[in-house]
Amino acid sequence: MTGFIGRRSARWGMAAAGIALAAVSARAQADTRPTLAVMTFSNGAVGTAHTDLDALTIGVPMLLIDALADNTKIRVVERENLQAVIKEQNLGTSGRVDPATAAHLGKILGAGHMIFGGFVTDPNGKIRITARSVNVETSLVEYNTDVEGKQNDLMTLITQLADKLNAGLKLPPLAANVKETSLQQAKKIPLQATLLYSRAIAAKESGKSDEAVQYLQKAIKEFPDFGQAQEALKKLQPAGGTE
Repeated sequence: MTGFIGRRSARWGMAAAGIALAAVSARAQADTRPTLAVMTFSNGAVGTAHTDLDALTIGVPMLLIDALADNTKIRVVERENLQAVIKEQNLGTSGRVDPATAAHLGKILGAGHMIFGGFVTDPNGKIRITARSVNVETSLVEYNTDVEGKQNDLMTLITQLADKLNAGLKLPPLAANVKETSLQQAKKIPLQATLLYSRAIAAKESGKSDEAVQYLQKAIKEFPDFGQAQEALKKLQPAGGTE
């Protein structure tokens, strides 16, 4: 009986997930704005940096999503929705999504552009972030770009990458004042803050919510201007939650 109940609960869970994804897809189809989805990035760092920076494979896409979303004339798929579709399609979290598969995911999500990317570092403290966009209709790479600079300026580089993608894909332009404000805010956030945020998101996606909260609280304590960390903490710890 217990096994039957477990199987039935699992079926109900899958059915509920399917219904939720259908609702997401329906809303996406009703939104006519140009739409992008950002995949998990690859880690090209070598040596100890590979492990130290691995959480950025999730953190950089999350922060890029936020930077792109400053442009209200486009729609950016929330990572939670993308991950739900990847799970529902039994694709795993990384390594199994090629451009053709990503195009398939994009159609489910109502996205016209799927963004892939990665980063590499050197011993001198520099980082290079690359990004390429796959057109969902053709499954072909339609645009390549990159940014390079000091690792401690990572947040600024992500903001610049979002601007390059916006221009290169010929999306509706971002208002100049919004662009400047985003850039100035990004300059205040050092590498350590982005690492704490990235580790928090990685912990959350691994089901370790308490650990995620601790990382976010530390990020906010040390870097009070980090708005993305504040928003992430609100989602994990709604008003009235305990610290």
